[in-house]
Amino acid sequence: MAITVSKAGSAVDTAKADYAVRLDHVSKSFGRPGRQQLVLDDISLDVGPGEFVTLLGASGCGKSTLLNLVAGLDAASSGTITVPDGRPALMFQEHALFPWLTAGKNIELALRLRGVPKSERRPEAERLLALVRLQGSYGKRVHELSGGMRQRVALARALAQASRLLLMDEPFAALDAITRDVLHEELTRIWQETGVSVLFVTHNVREAVRLAQRVVLLSSRPGRIAATWDVGIEQPRRIEDAEVSALSVAITERLREEIRRHGQQ
Repeated sequence: MAITVSKAGSAVDTAKADYAVRLDHVSKSFGRPGRQQLVLDDISLDVGPGEFVTLLGASGCGKSTLLNLVAGLDAASSGTITVPDGRPALMFQEHALFPWLTAGKNIELALRLRGVPKSERRPEAERLLALVRLQGSYGKRVHELSGGMRQRVALARALAQASRLLLMDEPFAALDAITRDVLHEELTRIWQETGVSVLFVTHNVREAVRLAQRVVLLSSRPGRIAATWDVGIEQPRRIEDAEVSALSVAITERLREEIRRHGQQ
């Protein structure tokens, strides 16, 4: 029987867990005692095995903070976070590649930290580069890669961690529209091929609807779950599809309500 320990310190039967991550009444505050600011308030959320969930909300609503809590980069002030299959992989908005290493060596570093034997690292790095459609780029330096290619390498490096949960913090926000559109297609393909669970943070409503099976909207200051939508639109989707557009309009209106409610511009 597969047993691991959750971040709450309790045993979890990973063979029976029906979620990739579970947040149970999670809250987070920053600041000194007596002068604390509540950033996240009573968040309860499950992401199922192989599910793609997007977290959506206005700037400052706590989306990235929530992702950091799931990643183990910070601790919740209250509540529990359970990741039954171990530490998640995390992909940031910036590629965070080491410029003195080649694309392949950046991926091999993640493999080495995972304990993969040296003889197996290059073949696995080559396989992951092929998965993100960067065959032949093993020896390229970071400065030789376009912005989109760098994000592909960053995605391959995240996948090299062999986690069943991938956390993505606005990874395409800095890219131009055409490159972002291509990477939406690639991410959808990779998610379907690997069966990994994805928790994806964005402030772009159409991006959220195009990618996700479920969209979760956070309110602002503090972040609470304001609404969720199951996205029943068949993949692959296009950002300009009528169904994507219609749902995006409905979600945008609810997002505007939340912004008005909290007095934000």
